[in-house]
Amino acid sequence: MEHKYRRCCGIDVHKKSVTVCVLAPAGKPEAEIRRRSFRTFTRDLKQLRAWLKNCKVTEIAMESTGQYWRAVWNILEDHFEKLILVNPQHIKGLNGHKTDPKDAQWIAGLLDSGKLKGSWVPPRPIRELRDLTRQRVHLLEDLNRIKNRIEQLCQTGNIKVSSVATDLFGASGRKMLHAIVEAKHDAGWIADYARSSLRSKKRELELALEGSFTENQRWLLDKELRQLEWLEIQVQLLEQEIERRVVGFEEPIRRLMTIPGVDRKTAWMIVAEIGVEMEVYGDARHLASWAGLCPGNRESGGKRMSGRTRKANRYVRRAMCQAAWAATRTKKTYLSAFFRRIQLRKGAPKAVMALAHHMIVIVYNVLARKEEYVELGPDYYDRRNKPKTVSRLVARLMKLGYHVDLKPVEPDLPNDVAPPDAVAPPAPVVAKPATNAVESNRQSDTAVVRTRKRGRPCKCAERGRICTHGASIQVNSLIRNTSSTGTFS
Repeated sequence: MEHKYRRCCGIDVHKKSVTVCVLAPAGKPEAEIRRRSFRTFTRDLKQLRAWLKNCKVTEIAMESTGQYWRAVWNILEDHFEKLILVNPQHIKGLNGHKTDPKDAQWIAGLLDSGKLKGSWVPPRPIRELRDLTRQRVHLLEDLNRIKNRIEQLCQTGNIKVSSVATDLFGASGRKMLHAIVEAKHDAGWIADYARSSLRSKKRELELALEGSFTENQRWLLDKELRQLEWLEIQVQLLEQEIERRVVGFEEPIRRLMTIPGVDRKTAWMIVAEIGVEMEVYGDARHLASWAGLCPGNRESGGKRMSGRTRKANRYVRRAMCQAAWAATRTKKTYLSAFFRRIQLRKGAPKAVMALAHHMIVIVYNVLARKEEYVELGPDYYDRRNKPKTVSRLVARLMKLGYHVDLKPVEPDLPNDVAPPDAVAPPAPVVAKPATNAVESNRQSDTAVVRTRKRGRPCKCAERGRICTHGASIQVNSLIRNTSSTGTFS
């Protein structure tokens, strides 16, 4: 059988240079190993590509060193049979002396032996869209920092607009901030900028605007407002460019928007970070692990360690957590019911992370199956475990002192005739209070138990009732006997 020609190459990437090691072709151990270093300028990287083609290299592996690997990848992409990017955590250098040529040879040797597993690198359109969406995240973070600085500056000058208005950076709040910078009017005149429902708080605004702003603080506030407006313009331009780039992904975005809590901008982030082809992840669990949304798997000596999630793609993790918080506020949805179900046991932070994990599994299935999200309803868990839910609710009503009768609901048909194969809908619970004297006494005794303060003596014997306060019936009967005879028998 003829063996396929194969020659492996390892590249150690740095900021200013790359070190390359080309192993001998397969089946020719007598050939020498070639090593060479190149600078990272575009002209030098093109020389690297020509040199590798001259060496008849078929497979190349490189480390994902910061952002420096991207320029090398763009030059070598589509020119060789196999080009893989490897996580540095999976490559450990040899013990002892460590040099760049040894690192390159170590990578090439691992590639030749088939021990390397490449990371997923999306196609160029997805990579370019990812650059835009991540830049938008960075601009929004800068916007939040500037807003926080403006708020702190106002508090320093004793301007308490944020204590009265819900949004300091709304239409009314911005006009007030610009009027403070101009310093031409008094607090009552500035408060007249309030609009809509904020006008009802005009008196409070006058008190909040009576600050002690200095010229230096006004100058700083002016610069911060200018930078805020400039960043908002940049965000708008960036979103317009993103809209132009996602034209080819309209169908996946439309399907993602059917998931509660996922809007169009969140769908941008999801498509840019994980792509639209789910075959690269294998299954939904691997995608959740890649996104850092699954519990940590740490066990030693049979003892379960911390289940804290690991560090991973922070952009997709951020987008899914924001979508999970939005889904918790939706009404009559399965995802909000899922959140409340876990929140009772684990608390809100862990419930949100669990919901984000659940939602990324939904995202995987929506993109892999090319189907829209199917709403299961807020009563999904009750319908899935109907007998258990019914027995639990019946037991709870019986503890409150009610007899429970379950009757099936008659189907509402136009001819009042149910089909022979119709399934009876859930039966309603008809609760009736207890009627006999014993049940009434038990209910009244239960009420006494709940309302009686700790430490007070029991008066059940004086009132002629059976005591249920922890004392035995025999002692109560003895107390009744002594009240009539005056002695214990």
